[in-house]
Amino acid sequence: MSDLDEILKEQKKELKKLDKKISAFNVGVNIGKDAGQSIMHCHIHLIPRRKGDVEDPRGGVRGVIPEKQKYKRK
Repeated sequence: MSDLDEILKEQKKELKKLDKKISAFNVGVNIGKDAGQSIMHCHIHLIPRRKGDVEDPRGGVRGVIPEKQKYKRK
């Protein structure tokens, strides 16, 4: 877990260098089919956020990209 934390911190720093408008991040992990995991391996979603990118950011990861919230795997 500490290694993953370090990777996230480094990636956040690099992304903020690339885009100065990034003001925050959401981190999402789906573990298990009932949690929405569709590919059974470890992956972490690091989602850059910008002030005003959605009208109401409450709820975090669940609605960060409303039009992508539901998808069908091909």
